[in-house]
Amino acid sequence: MSRTPAVANMFYPGDEGRLKEQLDSFVKPVAEPKTALAAISPHAGYMYSGGVAGAVFSQIRIPQAVVILGPNHRGIGAPVALAASGTWDMPLGPVLINEALADLLLKAVPRDMIKDDPQAHTMEHSIEVQIPFLQLLRPDVSIVPMALSHVRYDTCEQIGRALAQGVQDYGKEVLLVASTDMTHYEAQDVARRQDQLAIDRIVGLDPKGLFDTVAQHNISMCGVIPTTIVLTACKALGATKAELVQYATSGDVTGDYAQVVGYAGFIVY
Repeated sequence: MSRTPAVANMFYPGDEGRLKEQLDSFVKPVAEPKTALAAISPHAGYMYSGGVAGAVFSQIRIPQAVVILGPNHRGIGAPVALAASGTWDMPLGPVLINEALADLLLKAVPRDMIKDDPQAHTMEHSIEVQIPFLQLLRPDVSIVPMALSHVRYDTCEQIGRALAQGVQDYGKEVLLVASTDMTHYEAQDVARRQDQLAIDRIVGLDPKGLFDTVAQHNISMCGVIPTTIVLTACKALGATKAELVQYATSGDVTGDYAQVVGYAGFIVY
């Protein structure tokens, strides 16, 4: 099955040349990119969050296999929906789904918790917008996309551990990417204060603390579930450090600080 882009020419240019030009303005590869377990990256229109995403991906070495977890904003399909086969057609070229890795992830999860449900991905943007950054740095990249609705913490924990098991069974390097924006449509000072609470938990490699903090403080972090799962997987894989690469808000671009969206980018080692 081939998936066509849902937000090309809206969130990012649909023309290959213009997209490369915009990506090149955000991505500044370092001389010695680091090997990472995971990246946490925003998913807004590139004019708003592309600088943060580019700063993250510029610093890490992109392996051939990447699992991208994003929130299911539209609520279509299964609560935990993986696309296990097919191709995603993107402006920079087609991207294959890594069927071998997808199969291992499906087998690692208890009680059929993850569904092979490509329909859930048809209109969702949170995973799609990460792919051009990955393609620019690793043209032969393959992906396993996973769209997530809100689930309980114990479900996040089970999926995170299964994700780690699938990565270990795969036997090759895999990068995990959690796609999330931070606070939505609050004043700049409120957004920064709220987001710092979540940032502290992420940097502390504390998935339960993140999940609880977002709930207790009503932080409108849309990708808290993907981030919680990825942090859980990283801890199971031996993570020792998570660092904040960059934080920004939409107000930094528009100059309107009355209602902003926050964007934070992290690398987990």
